[in-house]
Amino acid sequence: MIRLYGFRMLAVAGLSCGVILAAPNAPVGQTKATADRVVLSRSLPTMKGNDLKITVLEVAYAPGAASPAHSHPCPVVAYVVSGAIRSQVKGEPEAVYRVGESFFEPASGVHLISANASRTAPAKFLAYFLCDHETKLSVPPVDGPTGVINQRRRNETRHGNE
Repeated sequence: MIRLYGFRMLAVAGLSCGVILAAPNAPVGQTKATADRVVLSRSLPTMKGNDLKITVLEVAYAPGAASPAHSHPCPVVAYVVSGAIRSQVKGEPEAVYRVGESFFEPASGVHLISANASRTAPAKFLAYFLCDHETKLSVPPVDGPTGVINQRRRNETRHGNE
């Protein structure tokens, strides 16, 4: 249990460092005091501590661009570094996140909307994936009656349980 807690703390520290490093540096000669703020805090699901891996992905959207609906097998923390991102995970309200804001996507949640909120300016965010197994970072959504049935069929076919 202590080992799993240690891995969680290491993962959280890694996420925190990534967010801090992504923040713009103060101009040389500026004497403002350092300020800290909690950008996001969420409990993590139970994960295997032996194989934790963090992957940081930069996602850039051209003006008006969007991704199709998808899921992530691992929990994801996103941090907006430029522009504004429109996002919605199934079961949650649609929201627009601006520079310096973060959002969380639970493992296997269906990401219905992931888009640039602007039709005239580009947008970019960093996505921090925390995985405890080897997997693709994004997969087609498997939620909903058809998706769940199709996923079960794929699993049964793979395991010979027809």
